[in-house]
Amino acid sequence: MRHFTSVTQLGNLAEAFAKAFEVKRNPYADQALGRNKTLLMIFFNNSLRTRLSTQKAAMNLGMNVIVLDVNQGAWKLETERGVIMDGDKSEHLLEAIPVMGSYCDIIGVRSFARFESKEADYNEEILNQFIKFSGRPVFSMEAATRHPLQTFADMITIEEYKKCQKPKVVMTWAPHPRALPQAVPNSFAEGLNLTDYEFVITHPHGYELAPEFVGNARVEYDQDKALEGADFVYAKNWAAYNDPNYGKVISTDRSWTVTTAKMALTNNAFFMHCLPVRRNMIVSDDVIESPQSIVIPEAANRVVSAQTVLKEILLSL
Repeated sequence: MRHFTSVTQLGNLAEAFAKAFEVKRNPYADQALGRNKTLLMIFFNNSLRTRLSTQKAAMNLGMNVIVLDVNQGAWKLETERGVIMDGDKSEHLLEAIPVMGSYCDIIGVRSFARFESKEADYNEEILNQFIKFSGRPVFSMEAATRHPLQTFADMITIEEYKKCQKPKVVMTWAPHPRALPQAVPNSFAEGLNLTDYEFVITHPHGYELAPEFVGNARVEYDQDKALEGADFVYAKNWAAYNDPNYGKVISTDRSWTVTTAKMALTNNAFFMHCLPVRRNMIVSDDVIESPQSIVIPEAANRVVSAQTVLKEILLSL
């Protein structure tokens, strides 16, 4: 593995899970692999779990780690070609990227959808510039359209907690006061479509995801019907994808909040969320604090997913 931008690059899932569980059992077994290697983590957006888990994963592998917050302490970066740089941006990404690449062995990039242009977002312009111009292996720490490290951790968590071979997994939209990217739901759907689980996506009309991510999932507009018999409930908000509402909030319907009454429709399902979560918007206090909530083990598995991917990249160097 040289670059990692999608869970589809994990290869055989059974083998990927086996590698992940080995990392979880023996997190310090490969410290020699990363010795004298440097990971550069570049953040265009805020982060808690991704920053901490990826840094911890790299340290477990013996790597040095450099963290750059582009919006705090760095020159403001221009990302568009052909722009007359007479404003507040002092450096172009096309010079900055190869310089960054000269200081490290692997680069992780976190750059959300901007919701200024669906074409630019879905072409992953910033992430792909790093792949093209850095000269280094690049992995996504969440991009405009996918969050593969999160999805791999989610899948590891389901494998750990599932009580049957083919569980029913429901990804439900839930209300949020702000417009959030489609990256997590896109990536989760992409990952679940690689499995043989029963996979259902439920959301209000107008919140359809891009067809290439929906794949073979069953789409259900009645949340109660979708939740019936579920073994896992994955709640997540996302902004509208389809034009003319791309990147907009078109509903804050609180009837979609995951409550105890909603969870009672399930097969005593586990509750999942990528965090951070808006309590009593996305999910009620009693659900996220219940014994069926596995959001903390899910977050802990972010170290496992990042370390498994970093190990594979190091093995390719």
